[in-house]
Amino acid sequence: MPATQDRQDRYETAVARYIEAWNTGGEEALAEAVAAAWAADGGYTDPPADVRGHAEIAALITAARERFPGPAFHLVTAVDGHHDTARFGWEQVDEAGRGAPGAGFDVITLDAEGRIRGVYGFLDRVPAAA
Repeated sequence: MPATQDRQDRYETAVARYIEAWNTGGEEALAEAVAAAWAADGGYTDPPADVRGHAEIAALITAARERFPGPAFHLVTAVDGHHDTARFGWEQVDEAGRGAPGAGFDVITLDAEGRIRGVYGFLDRVPAAA
């Protein structure tokens, strides 16, 4: 496999783990998903949040899921990356698979093992709180 394909697989794997973490419920399962996606000292930053470490990231995801229950996150763009950085667009789809109350665009940086060092999120649409 060419080196460029190896890198693309690395980005896509990291983003898949990231999306999985946002879609995971339950304290233990979420902790495992966050640990699989983020480096131990990894961070997450978007307009209302700036957290670091697995515990703070899991707490942020839990709070967001409590505030905006139900919708699942999924990709709406291809994952595009170079060096240790990738970008992608996402949206939340309601439980019936219709409508997208939330949407955004994220940039991630990766460590040597392919885990997230940092997420820099941009929110295009934010759903109304339930």
